[in-house]
Amino acid sequence: MIHLDPLPGSPGFRSMDAVITKALEDASTLADAGFPALMVENFGDAPFFADSVPSETVAAMTRCVDALIAGTGLPVGVNVLRNDALSAMGIAAATGAPLIRVNVLSGVMYTDQGPIVGKSAELLRKRAELGASTEIWADVLVKHATPPPGADIRQIAVDTLERAGADAVIVTGRGTGSSPEIDHLKTVREAIGPGTRLVVGSGANPTNVADLAAIANTLIVGSATKRDGSPTNPVDPKRADQIAHAAARAGLI
Repeated sequence: MIHLDPLPGSPGFRSMDAVITKALEDASTLADAGFPALMVENFGDAPFFADSVPSETVAAMTRCVDALIAGTGLPVGVNVLRNDALSAMGIAAATGAPLIRVNVLSGVMYTDQGPIVGKSAELLRKRAELGASTEIWADVLVKHATPPPGADIRQIAVDTLERAGADAVIVTGRGTGSSPEIDHLKTVREAIGPGTRLVVGSGANPTNVADLAAIANTLIVGSATKRDGSPTNPVDPKRADQIAHAAARAGLI
């Protein structure tokens, strides 16, 4: 995961050159460690807009994604926080990014940005309108959020695929850097079957990669690659190597 520094318009923004330079340095370290793909998100833009970011954010992220693709040659996924899936799809269509991550694709989750309601109908129509082949990877009970009373992770996972049109589902822990519960992963795997991509979206580290990989197809790793495990720090080459080696031993790369 490439956690972008604050972008134009956000508190703490410095310069686009600084944002892109740091992103490329992190991406290069991950590529050198053997990571097969990258994902980028506007992590530094907190506090986040709920589901519609300003035009300057879209422009800045498009520049960043272009730079990362050109600089590494790796596939790059796009996540526009907190939940601007339509902008993410536009960025992907403009840059050739193969996938987007959507924190809330359907239903509702209660977050520090207020209630966020998924826009799967609008998103899938936008993808068709753009003629894009971009995959949609959608969180199930996303981190930093509370589901409605009675929410059932099994049914939500199935609905996310069959009714909301996701290409893959993502399971996370409760917050950034926290691991998902193995029982939740197993429940989702049983619900969606062996042929659908299941992604771990937080909390992977060298000690649990093997256990996670026994259930999931893909791991999105962010905090565990960073110096001191902090998502705002640069990628630590040693930490990145440890994750990559663990993933290789588990057969993920």
